[in-house]
Amino acid sequence: MSGIDAIFLARAQFAFTIGFHIVLPAFSIGLASYLMVLEGLWLRTGRHVYQDLFQYWVKAFALVFAMGVVSGLVMSYEFGTNWSAFADKAGPVIGPLMGYEVLTAFFLEAGFLGIMLFGLQRVGPALHFTATCVVAFGTLVSAFWILSVNSWMQTPQGFEMTADGHFMPTDWAAIIFNPSFFVRLPHMVLAAYLCVAFFVGAVGAWHLLRDHSNEAARTMFSMAMWMATIVAPLQIVVGDFHGLNSLHYQPTKVAALEGDWETEAGTPLVLFGWPNMQTERNDYEIALPHLGSLVLMHEWNGEVKGLKAVPPADRPYVPVVFWAFRIMVGLGLLMAAVGLASLILRRGGRLYRAEWLHRIVVAMAPAGFVALLAGWVVTEVGRQPFTVYGLLRTADSVSPVGLPGVATSLAAFAVVYLIVYGAGFSYLFALTRRPPVPGERGPSPSQPTRTAGITPGPALPGGAAATLGGQP
Repeated sequence: MSGIDAIFLARAQFAFTIGFHIVLPAFSIGLASYLMVLEGLWLRTGRHVYQDLFQYWVKAFALVFAMGVVSGLVMSYEFGTNWSAFADKAGPVIGPLMGYEVLTAFFLEAGFLGIMLFGLQRVGPALHFTATCVVAFGTLVSAFWILSVNSWMQTPQGFEMTADGHFMPTDWAAIIFNPSFFVRLPHMVLAAYLCVAFFVGAVGAWHLLRDHSNEAARTMFSMAMWMATIVAPLQIVVGDFHGLNSLHYQPTKVAALEGDWETEAGTPLVLFGWPNMQTERNDYEIALPHLGSLVLMHEWNGEVKGLKAVPPADRPYVPVVFWAFRIMVGLGLLMAAVGLASLILRRGGRLYRAEWLHRIVVAMAPAGFVALLAGWVVTEVGRQPFTVYGLLRTADSVSPVGLPGVATSLAAFAVVYLIVYGAGFSYLFALTRRPPVPGERGPSPSQPTRTAGITPGPALPGGAAATLGGQP
């Protein structure tokens, strides 16, 4: 029993630390791309509101990036402390991939971050914009490698097993571009963009409620709502492809998130219920016949493999997966509805005066991050009881550390994280509570810069760039 308890606490510790970590890189990915767009619009249009917003958000990016680096280092050590058996057996595959993430993405981000933060006056607008683009690209490269690692754990291929249970690579292309990678990477990147869109939109809405004429608040709110309008429906489509992929490669996970216990033609869509692991049924179930088959297989009478077809020892804990999936989907549909509402209001010229929408967006500031965490729970808890799906069990991946040791480290992590990251997030909220106002600016994008050696083109009037930036 103590072994089971120690495994549970080891999983809880990893869940706690990665819960912080996954939010921070997602914030960095979305915010870096947003900063790149802001600076590009400034160089193209000459409108200083874009530079003001760049200076406003680059401070937040630096803070979030620093916290993300620290949380990532902690997780790397956890592979050796709590999951040494997993690191030993799967290390020949995941070790090089995570090393590539450091050698490529992190070096790009760290190497050009200083120029991005402090170099505008020294290198000029053109080279500074190049540094911003490199940092944004580096965050995407980081997502590429990390999603490759995690996707391989979900759909492993390109290896052979040794007699003592080690995964030895035989085809690196197959490992990197594994069957679920091509749906999981865009799903994660789009989720990061939605996280930042609703956080930035909430900050803009907060300041619009206090001053409807604030140009910078208008611009950031408009850009955020454009992102929600475009990306939220796109995420639903990508999520559908993700579901089809999971149904093919991880049918037990899909059965858990749908709450399907029986294997039957015309699988119902379970809207509500409480999966009961003992009775193998859903208590208080509300379901619509055939719609589950239509959603999952795009067939009216399709048959989805139920949980009863899998031995109980190979099933995840269904209630957690079931409800996390509904939180993720519900918030995704709500974000899409907000994007549609903003589009209707924009066409009517009421986007900046609709206080009811501003209040909704403020309330939805954490919506993207909550949906992201819920999606992570679906992905990782739904994979249980395996760390490498179908091949390496979680019970065989944990370090031989007793319950007292794991409990002590978990308590220490909780205290340190709540203090350090509590202070970091408090400072972030303090930054965003300050209204965006014109500040100190670097050289004009239409003036030559000696150190840059490049003269950007002249400022352009209005056009698509101005519309994206918040013109009614």
